Amino acid sequence: MAYDRYVAICNPLHYPVIMSRRLCHALITGSYMISFIESLVNLLFMNNLHFCDSNIIYHFYCDITPILTLSCTDTHDTEIMILICGSLNVMVTLSTISVSYILILSTVLKITSSSGKRKAFSTCASHLLGVTIYYGTTTFTYLKPRQSYSLGKDQVASVFYTMVIPMLNPLIYSLRNKEVKNALIRIMQKRKIFKK
Repeated sequence: MAYDRYVAICNPLHYPVIMSRRLCHALITGSYMISFIESLVNLLFMNNLHFCDSNIIYHFYCDITPILTLSCTDTHDTEIMILICGSLNVMVTLSTISVSYILILSTVLKITSSSGKRKAFSTCASHLLGVTIYYGTTTFTYLKPRQSYSLGKDQVASVFYTMVIPMLNPLIYSLRNKEVKNALIRIMQKRKIFKK
């Protein structure tokens, strides 16, 4: 999405040519392949673990960290691999997003009209908000040692990035729409009047 924003703002006349159907398919396929490979590596490392006591996972779904806490064997190698995979994933995606937005920022600052700058920034603001919330919670959940695992905090974080953020995305992206903004302002003004 950051690359899409970059092309739309920095090369608007070439957008249909650059963001072709073929490139979109390649980006989607690449995302799924990276996810599949990372999951496969984690699965292969977790396949060597032994579980001897409890088989009850204290989580909302079968996540990596709660499974590691159930293992009665040494999970150090598995934790290192999860940390390496997660760090590579975060570094590659965040560097791509950062470079895209740095190029966007340099292009936007060259725009002379204030309305053009505002429109470009509003296009990017919703995406940056979603990315910040998502990466903040997933980094908190996965890029930490097992000793700092906290059942309550990790459950809240996992619910946040699996349920709350996807539910917020339509709201975040619809706030760019002028009619939705006006409706939200009217509702807030009515609430103020109602409270008085």
